[in-house]
Amino acid sequence: MTPVEAAALGALSATAAVPSYDRAALRAGIVHIGVGNFHRAHQLVYLDELFGQGQAHEWGVTGLSVRLEDKGLRDDLVSQDCLYTVTEVSEAGADTRVIGALVDFVEPGNRAAMLAALTAPDTRIVSLTITEGGYYVSGDKPDLGHPDLVADAGNLDEARTVFGLIVSAIAARRTAGAPPLTVLSCDNLPHNGDLTRTLVEGLARAADPDLAAHIAQSVTFPNSMVDRITPATTPQQVEQLKAQKAIADKRPVFCEPFKQWVIEDRFASGRPALEAVGVTFVEDVTPYELMKLRILNAGHATIAYPAALLGIELVHEAMREPLVARFLASVETNYLLPASPSIEGVSREDYLATVTHRFGNPEVRDTTRRLCLDGSNRQPKFVLPAARELLARGEDVSGLALVSALWCRYAYGELEDGTPIEPNDPDWDTIRAAAIEARQDPSRFLAMRRVFGDLGEDPRYAEAFAGHLRSLWARGVRDTVEDYLRQKPA
Repeated sequence: MTPVEAAALGALSATAAVPSYDRAALRAGIVHIGVGNFHRAHQLVYLDELFGQGQAHEWGVTGLSVRLEDKGLRDDLVSQDCLYTVTEVSEAGADTRVIGALVDFVEPGNRAAMLAALTAPDTRIVSLTITEGGYYVSGDKPDLGHPDLVADAGNLDEARTVFGLIVSAIAARRTAGAPPLTVLSCDNLPHNGDLTRTLVEGLARAADPDLAAHIAQSVTFPNSMVDRITPATTPQQVEQLKAQKAIADKRPVFCEPFKQWVIEDRFASGRPALEAVGVTFVEDVTPYELMKLRILNAGHATIAYPAALLGIELVHEAMREPLVARFLASVETNYLLPASPSIEGVSREDYLATVTHRFGNPEVRDTTRRLCLDGSNRQPKFVLPAARELLARGEDVSGLALVSALWCRYAYGELEDGTPIEPNDPDWDTIRAAAIEARQDPSRFLAMRRVFGDLGEDPRYAEAFAGHLRSLWARGVRDTVEDYLRQKPA
């Protein structure tokens, strides 16, 4: 059994691809906040490929987390010289590679060390994968009055949030004359760069208007779109890596072969030439992100809730259930494709076919529970905007209302067979309380303005949602979805 560490790269090369470049020559030009599985399967893989071409060795990555619970992750990666494996899995087999693009990982909670990394003169990009729930969004806008942000604005020297740390670092860099930063969000949010700018500039404005003006003039916040299905690693996969590859990795990542990254080309102090490894740089990422958020992310929600309520635990098994597969096809073709933008040279229908194939990959072993996670943040980002757009055109939204009614039924906290659902949302208690009340009065769920905004007051949407929810309780998931499909086949 070969451990993942720098001294063992020669031995690891017998069963995995290993870095072909000199890691000692890498310099950290990027600080990344949120070194979870997705970042390690996505951005770090692209950079590893670029470094392997002999390019951009000044763009190594320092990892950072404000979450104390990430200390174990950090300690495990540091013990492996910041190396780890990524295994791409499909029916064709499993390809494993050792990723070397992470050069350091700051101890979570060590504010001085985090600021030192963020203010280092070589640091020119700060990137983020902090999940949809990390942006303090209420409705469709960030809540700058959130107590965490207000506390940071009142004392930047002790700022603890991601955005407070970034503002603190920018202030220190301005004083030191360091190069201006690019802050690059890589989370699944519409206009993620614009949202990040609003948070950073808004917090800075509350703390120091001159600093806010400096940020507006010198710091850039490109929007980006990222895509790669990357579930949480299971203990079985860790053992599988040992058995099949003779590799002992404390923090392996398993993902699908597909990956995509589209970025607006607005960088304050240069960037790595990632176009050489397949990254798409554009003037406006909006159509790409909308197509992905609607066809893929809203598609995930479409299959997640009916499958979970029926007791189906794995996504590829959900895709083999005819009812779920037909429901996905109907919602996609009748609602999500029409609400997705046209992009020159890109076929929405071909993209949907690729997405559907990816959902069915049996080797990824993605879970419906993961797709059901954090509905209170994901529904307003992925599903509800499509409903608003179609309503504005005067078109039907019954399928999208059913997706949200299925989420409400899931949030009640019981599967169809009565099995309890463990909390699966940062605001689970509030969501569940509303779902319980909605069993008798569906409008109680739609009254959550943080989620639905004014959509719940639109009689066309509210009537469709209420009818579906009543049917789910009276007749169950299968009959309700079948009734819908008779009216709206794919």
